[in-house]
Amino acid sequence: MTNNSVDVVIVGGGLAGLASAIHLSKLGVPTLVIEKHTYPRHKVCGEYLSYEVVPYLNFLGIDLVALGAKKINRLLISTAKSKAIETQLPLGGYSISRHTLDYTLSEKVKANGGTIFHDTVLSIEFIQNSFKIKTKGNIEYQAKVVIGAFGKRSNLDASLDRFFLKKKSPLLAVKTYLKGDFPDDLVALHNFNGGYCGVSKVETNHMNVCYMTDFKSFQKFNNFNDFQQNVLCQNDYLKTIFENSEPVLSKPLTISQISFSSKNSVENHIMMCGDSAGMIHPLSGNGMSMAIHSAQMVSTLIEEYLLEKINSRSALEQMYVTMRRKAFKKRLIAGRYIAPFFGMNIFSELLMAGLQSFPKILPKIIEQTHGKLELPENPK
Repeated sequence: MTNNSVDVVIVGGGLAGLASAIHLSKLGVPTLVIEKHTYPRHKVCGEYLSYEVVPYLNFLGIDLVALGAKKINRLLISTAKSKAIETQLPLGGYSISRHTLDYTLSEKVKANGGTIFHDTVLSIEFIQNSFKIKTKGNIEYQAKVVIGAFGKRSNLDASLDRFFLKKKSPLLAVKTYLKGDFPDDLVALHNFNGGYCGVSKVETNHMNVCYMTDFKSFQKFNNFNDFQQNVLCQNDYLKTIFENSEPVLSKPLTISQISFSSKNSVENHIMMCGDSAGMIHPLSGNGMSMAIHSAQMVSTLIEEYLLEKINSRSALEQMYVTMRRKAFKKRLIAGRYIAPFFGMNIFSELLMAGLQSFPKILPKIIEQTHGKLELPENPK
């Protein structure tokens, strides 16, 4: 078995893992990302980035405008019965595909001197103040710090006996791209019976159409087209989109067993980052930004720990837990309270009626699920 030693191992190469790797390698910290998939690839994701993380992305050397990202400043929400309201987004954001963004981040990691190894991590053990990581490729790594950025649900979660796995996760997410007309500056959230669908245009000028529903509701139909025609298209806005566009992908992408339960920020001394540390409901539209913001936090603290400015691992872990709680607790709670109203048709119609009567309330609700403009905490 090959043995390698590195300061930081990041398990998972999504947004959080790659952003952390860029940050740490930029500062000269020996960093390794272990990711089972190669780049570029499509992922099930709403592909909306709140503007709050743009200054940090600039610090990492990522220019969203140069990548062709669409600037989003309007939000349209509709109910299952096609009642709708539109508002300006208080901060705004960008829409960009994970295909482009993840690949760009991965190339920046390598340009900074970081390493990406494509393999599957089988186990992570904490022994005598260091980590032992074993992979499917029969390689063993030693690391001072491990960042867990392996996404929404992983076999590693089971090996760590994480509590959120004990709760049922009956949700299914489906994503496709469509070729058709849609405003560049708009993100839409269209509700349907049993779920909701986000729509925005990405840098390829294709529409990202990503919806979430209960798996049991989906199982009542034979295939995606039947579910689309009989459920999604009951919303007039979605019907118009599907009837006036063409699919780009040969078949939709899916993920299941999605959990919005609380997760610990640190498990067995592993610093959890991105979706591994918790997800905000997609209806709130800010998961990508939160993943990148969490990478900023964990990377800044790890640098200080390695420089012995933070004098113990326990202090490092507690500071991270506290920082994440301060940054995300309010918006995670807001997301959990907001989402159910759009899953219950009667309440969503009543809520829409209230928002139409008092339209200034909607931007205030959006602010509860988004952060403020974030400047880099360690701009070296």
